[in-house]
Amino acid sequence: MATLLRRLGTRDAALIVMGGIVGSGIFRSPSAVAKIVHAPGLVLLAWIVGGLIALLGATLFAELAARRPENGGLYAYLRDAFHPAVAFAYGWTLLLVSQSGGAAASAVTFAAYIGPLIGIHAPVWILAVLALAFFTFINSLGVRTGTTTQNAFMVAKIVAICALVVVGLFAPQADAAASAANTVFAAVGPSLFLFALVPVLFAYNGWQTASFMTGELRRPERTLPAGIIFGVLGVIVLYLAVNVICVRVLGPVGLAQTTTPASDVARVVLGGFGARAMALVVALSTLGFMSNQILTAPRVYFQMACDGIFFGQLARLHPRTRVPVIAILVQGVAAMLLALTGSFDRILNYVTSIDYVFFALAVVALFIFRARDRRAGSPTIPFRVPGHPWTTALFGLISVAVVATIVLHDPTDAVIGFGILLVSLPVYALFARRRVSV
Repeated sequence: MATLLRRLGTRDAALIVMGGIVGSGIFRSPSAVAKIVHAPGLVLLAWIVGGLIALLGATLFAELAARRPENGGLYAYLRDAFHPAVAFAYGWTLLLVSQSGGAAASAVTFAAYIGPLIGIHAPVWILAVLALAFFTFINSLGVRTGTTTQNAFMVAKIVAICALVVVGLFAPQADAAASAANTVFAAVGPSLFLFALVPVLFAYNGWQTASFMTGELRRPERTLPAGIIFGVLGVIVLYLAVNVICVRVLGPVGLAQTTTPASDVARVVLGGFGARAMALVVALSTLGFMSNQILTAPRVYFQMACDGIFFGQLARLHPRTRVPVIAILVQGVAAMLLALTGSFDRILNYVTSIDYVFFALAVVALFIFRARDRRAGSPTIPFRVPGHPWTTALFGLISVAVVATIVLHDPTDAVIGFGILLVSLPVYALFARRRVSV
C-alpha cells in the first residue's frame, strides 16, 4: 500500500496550528464576549484565560503527539487508548460538524465580504462553492502545494492583524466615562464568566488539527509538539493585541453593540477606506481557514479507511501526489453541501461542546498512555506536559466545565450535538460488521 510522504517540518506545523485557529472568529467574538461581561478588564481577562486554557490543551496534545506520533492525530489517540468506536465517533463529527461546518461557514463569510467589495453580484452560495472547489483542487495537487498555500494565507493574516493593531494605536481612545460605567467586576458571577469563555474558546479552537498531518511530518515526535506550542503562543499574542485595540478604541459599550469590531476600529482611523480594507482582511482570513480545513481533516478519513472502519475508497492515494484525493474530495463536497443548505449556522453551535467532550477524553488517553509506557519500560519522550498530573487534570476539569456550561445555557443545541455524536455508534457497527465479514 502507498504511504503518505513526510515533507513537512516544524514551521509548517506551527503555521497549520495557527491556520486552524485563526479564522473569522477573532473579528467577531470580541463583541460577543463584551455583551456578556461588559467590563473592559473582564473582556481582556476572558481572552487571557481562554489563551491559557488553549495552552494547556496544546501541551496535552504535544505530549500525545510525542508518545503516539501516528497518522490521524486525536483520532489515533482515541483509537489506541479506548476503542475504534470512540475514534470513529470523532471522525464522524469532523465530517458532519466540525471541519465541514467550519469550512462552509468560512466560504459563505468570504463570499459575503468579497462580493460587494469587488462588485460581483452573484449569489453568495455560488462564490462559496467556487472557493471550496478551488481549495479542494489545490489540496489534491500534493501536501506541499496545499501546505504552502495554507502557510501563505496564514502569513498574510499575521501581517494584516499586526496592521490592524498598529492602526488602532493611532485611533482616539473610547470615551472614559462610558468605559467607567461598565467596570464593575462584581456584577459578573462565575457562571456568567464561564459562559463568556465559550466564544473565546471557539475562537481559540483548532490547535488539534495539525496532529491530523502526523503522517506527513518529518520526525513528528519532535516537530509536532514544537509546532503546537509555538503556534498556540503566536495566536495568543495576536488575539490579545486585537482585543486590547478593540477595547481601547471602541470601549466596552461600543464593542458590545457591534458585530464587526475590527472593521469599526479601522473605520475610526481610516474612514470608509479602512472599513473596506478590513473587509478584505476578513475575506483573506476566512480563505486561509477554509484552506486549512480542507488540508487537514481528510487525513483522518484516510486513516479511518485504512483501519477498515470507513469507506475503503478513502484510503486510496494518488499515485503521483501521494495524497488521499478521494478523502479530500469528500471533505470538499460535504462543505459545499452545507454551504448550499445554510445549515452550518446551527451546526457551528454544536462544535465547542462536542470538541470539548473529545478533549476531556484526550486527557484520559494521556493518563492511559503514561501508565502503559511506564509498564513497558518508560521510553524517552521528547516532550512532557509541565506540571502533570495537575495541569492535565485541570484541563480535563475545564473541558467538562465548558460542556456543562453549554448544556446549561444552550441545552437545545447541546442535545442536538450529542445526538449527532450518538448516531455514529450504529454507523460504526455497520462498518465494523462489514470489516469482519470481508
